[in-house]
Amino acid sequence: MTVIVTDSGFQPEDWTDGFLPLGEAANDMVALDVPSDADPDAVLSRLERVRMVRVDFPSFADGRGFTIARTLRLGGYTGRLRARGHVLADQYAMARRAGFDEVEIDSALAERQPEEQWLARADWQAHDYQARLRG
Repeated sequence: MTVIVTDSGFQPEDWTDGFLPLGEAANDMVALDVPSDADPDAVLSRLERVRMVRVDFPSFADGRGFTIARTLRLGGYTGRLRARGHVLADQYAMARRAGFDEVEIDSALAERQPEEQWLARADWQAHDYQARLRG
């Protein structure tokens, strides 16, 4: 079972349209699964009708997904952007700053890192060290 983490806490899965792997992308797709080693510029060229992009995090130490998210947002992608896999509660603020709307974790991780730990980082804009330095 998966848990969707948003700024409001844990949510049930609400996406019902499925996902196509990046390598099988077709013109009529609405959701795309992107591996962490994908070229972000190549992904951008396939997003014309895509409403959801889910970027894989195979390990909490693999930060390439953050780069993919940032590149997609800077490239103009405005659809739903989800991080999936081994993202820790401590990384939630970074995921939001990079451009992710939500994080998909499995129930085992949700048990080890309960909702309170994620909510403690949900006010990610207020905890931006650069903003504190400017203010």
